[in-house]
Amino acid sequence: MPDITTELDCPPPQHAFVGERLLAHGHISRQQLAHASEMQSSIGIHLGKALIDLGFADERTVASAIAEESGLPFLDLVPDSVDEAIVRRLPEQLARERGVVALWQDGPAVSVGFTVPPDAALLDFVQDQLQAPVRAQLVTEASVEATLHGVYRDEYLDVAAVRLARETPAESAIRVITTAQKVCLILFVIVVAAGFVMAPVLTLMLVAATSTFFVVGFSVYKLHLVRLSLASDCEVPVSDEEIANLDDRDLPIYTVLVPVYREAEVLPILVRAMGQMDYPLSKLDVRILLEEDDHETITAARQPNLPNFIRPVIVPKGKPRGKPRACNYGLIHARGEFVVIFDAEDIPEPDQLKKAVIAFAKGGDRLACVQAKLNYFNGEQNLLTRWFTAEYSTWFDLFLPGLSATNSPIPLGGTSNHFRMSHLQKLGAWDPYNVTEDADLGIRLFKSGFITSVIDSTTFEEANSEVYNWIRQRSRWIKGYVVTYLVHMRNPVGLLRSIGFWPFVSFQLFIGGTPAILLLNPLFWMLTLLWFLTESQIIEAMFPPQIFYFGAAALYIGNFVFAYMNVLGCLRRQQYGSIKYALLSPLYWALMSIAAWKGFIQLFYAPSYWEKTNHGLYKADGSGVGLFVADSAARQPERAKLFEGGS
Repeated sequence: MPDITTELDCPPPQHAFVGERLLAHGHISRQQLAHASEMQSSIGIHLGKALIDLGFADERTVASAIAEESGLPFLDLVPDSVDEAIVRRLPEQLARERGVVALWQDGPAVSVGFTVPPDAALLDFVQDQLQAPVRAQLVTEASVEATLHGVYRDEYLDVAAVRLARETPAESAIRVITTAQKVCLILFVIVVAAGFVMAPVLTLMLVAATSTFFVVGFSVYKLHLVRLSLASDCEVPVSDEEIANLDDRDLPIYTVLVPVYREAEVLPILVRAMGQMDYPLSKLDVRILLEEDDHETITAARQPNLPNFIRPVIVPKGKPRGKPRACNYGLIHARGEFVVIFDAEDIPEPDQLKKAVIAFAKGGDRLACVQAKLNYFNGEQNLLTRWFTAEYSTWFDLFLPGLSATNSPIPLGGTSNHFRMSHLQKLGAWDPYNVTEDADLGIRLFKSGFITSVIDSTTFEEANSEVYNWIRQRSRWIKGYVVTYLVHMRNPVGLLRSIGFWPFVSFQLFIGGTPAILLLNPLFWMLTLLWFLTESQIIEAMFPPQIFYFGAAALYIGNFVFAYMNVLGCLRRQQYGSIKYALLSPLYWALMSIAAWKGFIQLFYAPSYWEKTNHGLYKADGSGVGLFVADSAARQPERAKLFEGGS
């Protein structure tokens, strides 16, 4: 099918007299008209959209005025009233991207709804598609989206859930482990078991030696990444001057996908955080992705004063449940040239989108993803949040920039990753069967020859402050890392050839090593404890002097490295009050191992099960999230008024 958007490209109508009509009917004030006219001039949009985005008039009122001006009838479209067979006579791409929907047969003609008065080229194109005369009527964008959602629901669900598995099954976790991998695993178990039978001491010694050397290699590699991050600037540089020089007219539409499930209490944070972004409101396309059975959050998201650029998208019931399927469904409705994922409680720095736009411009077409940094606004709530904050400071401020500097695959964070829409669509978007869809997507980007870069912009979110809730979250992450490793190691030789030797080594250490170390640690701790309690000769045989001294050094050095890197993360973030808690990081490591074993065991009976992390546990008391929102509102008072209803 031809690219309809390109073929019918034309500037949007300006509707010069719409404002005067709305003023004459008492829908807006003279001051509001002046404000909207200023926005129209500075951004390059039509006046009606400016009035809607500023909250001065609703979409229906503006559409009715445009219809009156253009001489077209206005239709208050009810999605259930359309003829589905007639709707499907127009290409879905045309309907979605140009706001055109065939409605029903009207005698020899077909009634067609347009979101803007059509020009001759668009009318001719629609008539050619329908092979019938067209009776044009004006409808709202929201009613067109609702109509398409009802008609194409099953097709949208199919794309969201199984597109990747159908088009590139080797890249999907719909099947976690292949037959060949099962055979290799069985052969490995047989060889090890035979070793224990035939030469138990030697086998134990080899296992201990291999594990010890792997732990040391893992620690040294992470130290190397940290050294690179500290020694040089591994991030895309974006200056304040470059941001100030951006012209709002030239900025692209930016889609923000926000998956939300049973989080009605954090929606006010989301609305305010999006409203304080330093980006033209008319070029923001924020989609709140809501699961169909989450009635409480849907009700909260349908508040009448929700800004026009924030639109709820109801994700129908289906399997597998979880964030990646919701994001895939939301991507179908996205209008932006770029798209970013935020969680519901996220508070990104206001200039993050502009920094990402500049980074994409500098990085060229191969730059497919820009990862912003994550940190926490409640880092000092308790000991767990302090550990969590130190870990994130190390991960996003030191590890990921180091991976970028070494041209290695970057496992993306779960939020604040910005994508070129075209590249994301080309890859098949997220894998709904992988519970760490972000890390998996980062690997697929690298395998496809695309680049991921890091920018110095932070999104603040809520650190998990309850131990069991934290364990559930972390166990899902570890399970997802194991799944990601298995998926991309289905053809190790092919992976090596496609990404190169050192990126392959990095993948082994970072994606395979992260869960492996956490699973191995308790075993070594138990062996150490048993030795002190029993002085068992078997344990002594496992660790001859060469391995024993090397292993003892690894034990102390590994714990030192882990604590030292967290201290460096705190220093990098100037979180000086958390340094003393970072020194206790080995205790946090033990907690991580508990979560790792929980996730590993769950892998065998529920590999795609998404353990929901509860948010909204932190109640601001004049600091934390309250401070971030209040500070941003104070810096942008004209925008803050728009979002008072969501507070």
